[in-house]
Amino acid sequence: QAQLVESGGGSVQAGGFLRLSCVASGRAMSSYAMGWFRRAPGKEREFVAAVSWDGGSTFYSKSVKGRFTISRDNAENTVYLEMNNLYPEDTAVYYCAALRYGTAEACGSKTYGMDYWGKGTLVTVSS
Repeated sequence: QAQLVESGGGSVQAGGFLRLSCVASGRAMSSYAMGWFRRAPGKEREFVAAVSWDGGSTFYSKSVKGRFTISRDNAENTVYLEMNNLYPEDTAVYYCAALRYGTAEACGSKTYGMDYWGKGTLVTVSS
């Protein structure tokens, strides 16, 4: 079993920046596509971004493309989400997840079908 632990959430003003991290333990994640998802208050969980097992391919939701950047460091078993120009509607609990042998694009349709999930980190963006 793999454990995913997110960190880096917090409160920022609109237009600000945050960098989320997700550290995996229990097994090497080099054969897993990694994704970030979020759940805003009163809304369903949604896909945010994903990266392929080798970091060579990324996939983003339309709402964050151009503002967020996902990356990974397999040597550190860590995936990152850099969030620029944050909007109040980005306020949500952000979850890291892993999909074995998956692609970055496949993660986009796996909102409830990823293999492993973290417990989430809260991001609050004020106007």
